[in-house]
Amino acid sequence: MENYNPDVLLCLANLSSDEVFTPPQLANQMLDLLPQELWSDPQARFLDPACKTGIFLREIAKRLDKGLESKIPDRQERINHIMQHQL
Repeated sequence: MENYNPDVLLCLANLSSDEVFTPPQLANQMLDLLPQELWSDPQARFLDPACKTGIFLREIAKRLDKGLESKIPDRQERINHIMQHQL
């Protein structure tokens, strides 16, 4: 049996309520419209002033983590940089 590990933000997006959550797939489709070189720029800054679940910030962090690998090889240092200086 495989482990089932659902994406909690995808589950929230599927709930019926008065709030409308952005599904992760839609957030990624929107982020795909941005220039790819953005994800490897350690000076890029991102703000989500209407943040609820943080789906956009989470997906941006994933892209920056991958895109900055060559510039900041140490993963913990990279994550610290992303969280402290980019999001």
